[in-house]
Amino acid sequence: MDQKASLVFINGKISTMNPTQQDATAVAVLGDKILSVGSDKDVMKNAAADAKVVDLQGRRLIPGLIDSHIHVIRGGLNYNMELRWDGVDSLAVALRMLKEQAQRTPAPQWVRVVGGFTEFQFREKRLPTIQEINEASPDTPVFILHLYDRALLNAAAVRVCGFTKDSPNPPGGEIQRDANGNPTGILIAKPNALILYSTLAKGPKLPVEYQKNSTQHFMRELNRLGVTGVIDAGGGFQNYPDDYTVIDELAKEKKLTLRIAYNLFTQKPKGELADFKNWTETVKFGQGDDFYKHNGAGEMLVYSAADFEDFREPRPDMPENMEEDLEAVVRVLVERRWPFRMHATYNETIERALNVFEKVNRDMPFNGIHWFFDHAETISEKNIERVKALNGGIAVQHRMAYQGEYFVNRYGKEAAMRTPPVQEMLKAGVPVGAGTDATRVASYNPWMSLYWLTTGKTVGGLKMYPDERCLDRAEALKLWTMSNTWFSNEDGTRGQIVPGQLADFVALSADYFTVPEEDIKDLQAVMTVVGGNVVYGAEEFKSLSPEIPAAMPDWSPVRTFGGYQERSSASKHALASIHNAFNHGCCGVHAQTKKVRSSLEEVALDWSMGCSCWAF
Repeated sequence: MDQKASLVFINGKISTMNPTQQDATAVAVLGDKILSVGSDKDVMKNAAADAKVVDLQGRRLIPGLIDSHIHVIRGGLNYNMELRWDGVDSLAVALRMLKEQAQRTPAPQWVRVVGGFTEFQFREKRLPTIQEINEASPDTPVFILHLYDRALLNAAAVRVCGFTKDSPNPPGGEIQRDANGNPTGILIAKPNALILYSTLAKGPKLPVEYQKNSTQHFMRELNRLGVTGVIDAGGGFQNYPDDYTVIDELAKEKKLTLRIAYNLFTQKPKGELADFKNWTETVKFGQGDDFYKHNGAGEMLVYSAADFEDFREPRPDMPENMEEDLEAVVRVLVERRWPFRMHATYNETIERALNVFEKVNRDMPFNGIHWFFDHAETISEKNIERVKALNGGIAVQHRMAYQGEYFVNRYGKEAAMRTPPVQEMLKAGVPVGAGTDATRVASYNPWMSLYWLTTGKTVGGLKMYPDERCLDRAEALKLWTMSNTWFSNEDGTRGQIVPGQLADFVALSADYFTVPEEDIKDLQAVMTVVGGNVVYGAEEFKSLSPEIPAAMPDWSPVRTFGGYQERSSASKHALASIHNAFNHGCCGVHAQTKKVRSSLEEVALDWSMGCSCWAF
């Protein structure tokens, strides 16, 4: 007896990512899998009499996006506490958001702006000053993380953290001081981000109930942007199993709206070998299900091999004991048949790591273990070939979109043209996947990555790569869909819209393949489907979107600002304040004499930066 679909999507422009059937108009779903793909007429033949039929109304449908490197578990625990500047294109608006949030945040909580932005995205092309932060929030502690190079703290946060004239610089970090030796509020990462992590960890945490709610809202935010699956790369201060309790509970309760494959990230310098010996004995690779499963080790394998990518600082040299530390861990992983990933920014680190991998492989063949480097911004063609010879892969992230200007300033435009050398990786036949490395060093918005891959531009507008070194849109989308399944050891199970694969796909707000290149960064989902279930809907599909509890606590920035800020959001915030100013009788002269401008957004931003009603 032929199976009949219970859910059918018709009248779309479907990019299947299937070379033998690249385009279609309809897809039928049975359970959590795709039953058939093709024309409306052919697919409707497979529909049950009572099947639910969704009219895509000509929307572009693509496979669900998969982020091969994101810190979603850690990010979910904190999302509801964070004021996101991702996407904000005016520092004046960012400071306005900060001021508003400080006024509603109760003691002893902090206002946290924890990454996802760069100074170059602002029209002002600078970070806020400590004075501006203090004026925006004189009493509520503020912690602002900029990439992995520095944190900005207001006076209240300096006091809460206990930084004084007598505080010594911690290992791997610098407390910037004024002429009298007092902390200014700026913390510098030298040569790694430990001072940033450890300071942020001093802030209050949400209770477990709120952390579950926060994780649900972060998943919804990623669904809104078209993400249906992720590989969690672990992270500092993300201890296993303690910090996995919330995601474990949500998985058991069948409340995950993302598929999550997680890697275990060692937390203890000089204790890495003990961690991995313990984990490989207690955690079985691949344990879990299609929504939540273990994916191996990394991205931190040993701390002596961690070359943090702060391009404001010179490249760090790894210590002499790197090879010895790394070899001991890799031997355990290969023996226990655990896949692994390794953070490596610079070719010099990659060179030394490959020496270790090749040595271990001679004694204990990898034999199909999926292992890969993360980042690899400056990897050489020779070392790409060595990765290929060991059947490894490379996961690239759009970190250069957020700090390309720093790289160019230090190493020059010519060196920047191949950071990372994606074309050479693909030409060599190395598995390549794409991701974000969010939520701190870059934004979680996948469309910023796709914009960077296809245009070669940073979020600040710097053209880093010539057109011939950019990917076409189909090739870039492949890195965000079917290519990423290699990195989660799920080849052929998802990443395409083909019969038999998991029913994960996304209807877009505009057609990715035809919108002007600058509009790629504004794309988002109007409907996101995971396992045959609609997990997010907007516009004509809003009625299909499941409800989600309000963000907790009630002062959460998510309630007011949401997450990633659309380009139009800046003008909305500015116009709201202009409206208030008019209602209070302010700015009359300004309003009467202001010249008509070509863009309402330009007027709003001019007011936000120049009108006295915006004084902090």
